[in-house]
Amino acid sequence: MKPAILALMIVLAAALAACAQGQSQPRAAAPSPPAVTVAKPVGKMLADQDEYVGRFVAVESVEVRARVSGYLDIIHFRDGQIVRKGDLLFTIDRRPFEIALAQAQAALEQARANLAFAERDLARAEGLGIGTVITQQSFDQRTQAKRSAQASVAAQEAAVRQAALDLGFTELRAPVTGRVGDRRVSVGNLVTGGTAGTTTLLATIESIDPIRFEFTLDEASYVRYARLYQDSADAADRGLAMPVKLKLIDESAFSHEGHIDFVDNAVDRGFGTVRARAVVANRGGIFMPGMFARVQVAATPPKVALLVPDAAIGAEQARKFVLVVDEENVARPRYIKLGPVVEGLRVVTGDLKPDDNVIVNGLVKARAGAKVTPQRASTAAPAAAGVQTSAN
Repeated sequence: MKPAILALMIVLAAALAACAQGQSQPRAAAPSPPAVTVAKPVGKMLADQDEYVGRFVAVESVEVRARVSGYLDIIHFRDGQIVRKGDLLFTIDRRPFEIALAQAQAALEQARANLAFAERDLARAEGLGIGTVITQQSFDQRTQAKRSAQASVAAQEAAVRQAALDLGFTELRAPVTGRVGDRRVSVGNLVTGGTAGTTTLLATIESIDPIRFEFTLDEASYVRYARLYQDSADAADRGLAMPVKLKLIDESAFSHEGHIDFVDNAVDRGFGTVRARAVVANRGGIFMPGMFARVQVAATPPKVALLVPDAAIGAEQARKFVLVVDEENVARPRYIKLGPVVEGLRVVTGDLKPDDNVIVNGLVKARAGAKVTPQRASTAAPAAAGVQTSAN
């Protein structure tokens, strides 16, 4: 037999043996449905919120100015410290005012001595016969001298009070509790006092706790809030004494609570807005006048909302969906709309129902219309008591 034919026969025999061996092996088993974690959506009472931007303002803001002129003698505070109402801040040189008070007191004593003499002189005249021992004119002169002495005493008493008041004005005390700014005048400078606009500004004080937050809302929102809260308050606040929540620019949650205490009495004709103001506790002193923040105001009555983890949400072009496992362990899509995040869970609306078993883990392994192997789990910790909020 030729070598070429022999080689061909060997190759054919090997191929036939391989085919026979392949036919004898069993087929590979079909893959089992992927394992996924399912849980029911969390239901919470939520109230939709409107958000606005505003800034903090002090409840009390005071400019410390002198009431009397003189040279600044002592400064009793450190720049930027907290001062209490009545704390001594500045002292103006007291010596000229002490001298003025002593002079006024001396003039008062002189006026009182003149009054005593006039009273005794009149008393002697009253014991004499008018027209025989003393003339009517002399009697009238002594009466007039007494009244003039009384008026002089009253004038000097007022001068003493004024001098004492001026002496007291040399000590400038904090009229409110708050944080004092930096000193505007150094010791040794002449301070101009009085009530005119040329008085010297020495320092400013801004109250800290509580603090106000001012913002503006549009006319439509004002009407909506007024209708929402009109049954819960009297006519004085027009139903707008409602709670609010705030957050600073570096915070992720609205954790500071307050309430609206003022809404303006007119709508701005140029912008169609209404000025509003809230009061917020500031025990830690983190809020400062002029600081910006965001405020939440309840826009709707509380209602039950469904929440799921963000990991349970898929995207199909422009639409969002979650996969729900039915009674036959088949994944079915439910198309939803996304809301805000509340305590780590996403508020969703749409076709989702409270009893649906949502795939919260393993979404990438599941396909719509295919079977899965579900395992039960909880989506989140139990909701805290009370009404939660969500921002529009």
